[in-house]
Amino acid sequence: MNDGATAVPALDVAGVSKAYDTASGRRIALSETSVRIEAGEFVSVVGPSGCGKSTLLMMMAGLLAPSEGEIRLDGRPIDGPPPGLAVVFQDYSRSLFPWMSVRRNLALAAASDKLPKEEVARRVQHCLTAVGLPDAADLRPYQMSGGMQQRVAIARALMVQPQVMLMDEPFAAVDAQTRADLEDLVVRLGQEFGATIVFVTHDIDEAVYVADRVLVLAAGPGRLAADIPVDLGSRRDQVETKLDPEFARLRSEVFQLVMRPRAIVDVPVSASA
Repeated sequence: MNDGATAVPALDVAGVSKAYDTASGRRIALSETSVRIEAGEFVSVVGPSGCGKSTLLMMMAGLLAPSEGEIRLDGRPIDGPPPGLAVVFQDYSRSLFPWMSVRRNLALAAASDKLPKEEVARRVQHCLTAVGLPDAADLRPYQMSGGMQQRVAIARALMVQPQVMLMDEPFAAVDAQTRADLEDLVVRLGQEFGATIVFVTHDIDEAVYVADRVLVLAAGPGRLAADIPVDLGSRRDQVETKLDPEFARLRSEVFQLVMRPRAIVDVPVSASA
C-alpha cells in the first residue's frame, strides 16, 4: 500500500523509452510508454515485429535499463532483476540445463533463497504437480517433449513464488494442440498462484484468450497504441470462449490495431489503467 488507502500497482511503467546507438544512427525501440499493471492482473502484449514488445518485457525484468523514464515494482524502482519476479523465455531448450535432472533444474532456481532441503523438495514437487508433471522430477530435459520442457520452465519460475511472472512468447515453438494446452495452463496458474502475469505474444487469438487486458503496441517507433479490457469471464475454454461473440469482437479489434498501426492516433488508455 502506498498511503494506507490506495493499492500500489504491481508494475508502473512511467514515460519509458529505449534507444540504441547504431552505425547508422540512433534507433528508438520504444518511445514514451506509460502503463499501470495492477497486482494479480494477466496482461498480454501484442503488436507487429519491431514494436518493442520484448524490449518492454526485458526492462520490466530489470535486464535492460530504460533510456528515459522509470519502471517501478510495488513502488520501488527496478534497477536490476528484482526479487519476487520470474521470467519464462521462448526457447526452453536453452533455458534448461540438459545435463541436470528436472529436480535439479528447479532446485537451482531457489538456490539464492538458501532454503532448507526439505522446503526445496516440497516446492519442487508442488510446482511440478501444478504444471501437470508430478512424476517428471528425475527426467532430463532431452527425455521430454517440447511442451513438457516448457512446463518445466514454467514450474521453475514458480519455484521462487513470484509476485510477477513475465513470459516472452513462451509457446511460439510448440505445436497447436500443445499451445492450446499451455494457454489453459497459464490461465489456471495465474488464478491459482495469484501472480501478476505479463505475456508477450505474436498470436492475436492467444493474446485475447489468456488475458484480462491486451496492450497493443505499434511500431516505428514502438509505442502503446491501445489498452483493451477483456471481459470474457474467469473460466476460459478453447471451444466455448472462442465461439463467444465478444471474443470475436475483441479479436477483430486487436487484429485491426495490429495490422493498421499507422491509422491509430491517440487511442485512449482504458479506465483500468
